Amino acid sequence: MEKRIRELLLFLKQERVFPLLLAILLIIMSSAVLISWFEPDLSFLSAIWWSIVTLTTVGYGDISPVTAGGRAVAVIIMFFGIGLLGMLSASLAALLIRKKMKEDRGMCKTELCKHIILCEWNHRTRSILTELRTDNKTRDSAIVLIADLPEKPVDDPLLYFVQGQADEETLAQANLAQARTIVVLGDDSLEARSRDAKVVLTTLTIESMAGEVYSIVELVDKSNEQHCQRARADEIIIGSELSSHLLAAAALDHGISNIVSELLISHYGNELYTVPVPKNLADKTFLEVMVAMKKHQNATVLGIQKGLGGGIITNPAVGYLVGPNDNLVIVAQERPGFRPESV
Repeated sequence: MEKRIRELLLFLKQERVFPLLLAILLIIMSSAVLISWFEPDLSFLSAIWWSIVTLTTVGYGDISPVTAGGRAVAVIIMFFGIGLLGMLSASLAALLIRKKMKEDRGMCKTELCKHIILCEWNHRTRSILTELRTDNKTRDSAIVLIADLPEKPVDDPLLYFVQGQADEETLAQANLAQARTIVVLGDDSLEARSRDAKVVLTTLTIESMAGEVYSIVELVDKSNEQHCQRARADEIIIGSELSSHLLAAAALDHGISNIVSELLISHYGNELYTVPVPKNLADKTFLEVMVAMKKHQNATVLGIQKGLGGGIITNPAVGYLVGPNDNLVIVAQERPGFRPESV
């Protein structure tokens, strides 16, 4: 709190707001002294009230000068008051406009917590942002975009922009240490090898600065996967490999790509979610959990995730015991809104 007050005071000093405030205070006090001297029935406190009301051109009319001297003071304060207040209003408006421009140009430091960071801007980043805004889990979450763009690319009040490449300076500006997840996408302006090399270097920087933040990285070539693994990326997605597998699956089983698209796109149909195991279903068999989720949530359980971000067991055995710290991988129309205590 003290730091923010010091920053505010320094900001006001740099923008020369204090001289205007001092001039307004001097006019109020001097006019109060003069009006209380010209108007013998007016106390000094009432004179201060009259000076403020007159300076701001409110004019309640509860106090009115009757002497020639008092009226002369009133005329002077009216003329000077309008000018000074206009200058103050213009200065404050300019401050707000400059602050907004700095935010849109990615020049401000964020102080967010538990937010998501996206590195690079391309058509995939736009799709990711759309998906995050569609899901009720992240619809109102703060997201920080780090990209080498002149200004923020979309009008999203909860999207914060940091201008530049993803390096130590911009990651610190995006408050990486307090982030929940960071997604590193490839730079489409580079060829495949350089693009993956940049992703690996960015991952190394991220893990050295905040290894506890969950990192998701995108690669083009599977041969570079080992480098990201050495860099300790939490999740690695290889776009070309996913596309190849999906094309092969569609060739073998026609229409399967439509099913995958429905599960991955939030705009329509059912979707994939991971949710905590309800406490009343912990230590029960997979079959019991699957039946209970289908009965009470109309959700189909596809597998078990061993803790947040852990390994996935798809289609477990009927007698598999679901642990209390496991997550359920489900297919449902929307993210279940049940409490973790029960279904």
